[in-house]
Amino acid sequence: MAQVTMQLVKELRDRTQAGLADCKSALAEAEGDIEKAIEVILKKGLAKSAKRAGNAAAEGEVAAKVAADGKSGVLVEVNIQTDFAARNADFKAFVEQVLLAAEAAPEGADLGAEPYPAGGGSVEEVRAALVGKLGENVIVRRWARLRVEGAGVVRSYVHMGGKVGVLLSAQLGDEAALKKPELDKFLDDSAMQAAAMAPLFLNKEQVDQALVAKQEEIFGAQLAEEGKPEAARPKIIEGKVAKWLREVCLVEQASVIETGKTVDELRADTQAAIGTSLTLLDMARFERGEGVEKKEDDFASEVAAMATGQA
Repeated sequence: MAQVTMQLVKELRDRTQAGLADCKSALAEAEGDIEKAIEVILKKGLAKSAKRAGNAAAEGEVAAKVAADGKSGVLVEVNIQTDFAARNADFKAFVEQVLLAAEAAPEGADLGAEPYPAGGGSVEEVRAALVGKLGENVIVRRWARLRVEGAGVVRSYVHMGGKVGVLLSAQLGDEAALKKPELDKFLDDSAMQAAAMAPLFLNKEQVDQALVAKQEEIFGAQLAEEGKPEAARPKIIEGKVAKWLREVCLVEQASVIETGKTVDELRADTQAAIGTSLTLLDMARFERGEGVEKKEDDFASEVAAMATGQA
């Protein structure tokens, strides 16, 4: 029989969100086999429900789907409380159906009110039933769609099994260029860059001037704190804003694929290679749990509480 260590208990707790004592008991019953212990937890219904105090739905999956003709694509984020539950087959099937619902939905629709493609009512009704079945909160958090007309294409990229998803749309001067491998490489590389480098905007034109003004205010305050002469600040602020724009705009970013070039310079190279104009039109990027406040459990405190009989 394998020894039931606190490391094993912690791993089981992280994976199931069950209580510390329950995890220890399940591991003892499973003779230290963590996979069998998970089955014990599930069979006894010990995995925590959505009502657990302070537990937010920040795990789950970001998923993308591009239409067969490549002219449109949708991106969805569906959240659940634990990574363990996010791997459940029922949850994954629900995400797939939400993607289909988004694909069929009108622009800006509330996906919860849309018909569930597999039947059984609306997306919201099926979501509520899934919460009851899995014992964890499930949230259809957000969705986006990109479309192109004529000689254009939408490309998707999903990273780390649904942690980050990206849609990218491009317009071309000639439909024949869609068959060029150079175009495929550029779009794939650019979507991966967006996933990895987390740009907030596609280009400078998309940046709200109010946001630029806010950054100028922040930089100005920093310079004042540093004691920089007031007369010198405008030029320094201008440089800092330019650097910030290069960081937050995809086309301005330094490429992670080819050293010494920006994404826009690679676009220009690709344009020359395919023999027609190439313009990046829009971008959507979702990162799972982004902006959702998660409660961090204090494992050490819980162990101490259990040891003193307070857990």
